[in-house]
Amino acid sequence: MIQTKHSDIKNLIREVRQRLELTQEQLAHQLGVTYLTVNRWENNHAKPSPMAMKLIELKLKEMGKLGEDLLKQYFLK
Repeated sequence: MIQTKHSDIKNLIREVRQRLELTQEQLAHQLGVTYLTVNRWENNHAKPSPMAMKLIELKLKEMGKLGEDLLKQYFLK
């Protein structure tokens, strides 16, 4: 799994969701978590589990060019 800069996780989650034009509830459904979980991630009250980060990474790869840009911006190599 690729590592993110911890402080950027909330921004990454929000940007992924906005670029996909999804609500927090819709993204939560796609990732198999609750709306409250996504809300907590975006408000920096919790961080995604390693499994959730893997699913987010897969979502980014599915996004094509937009996802590649976010991978470069938020993920450490």
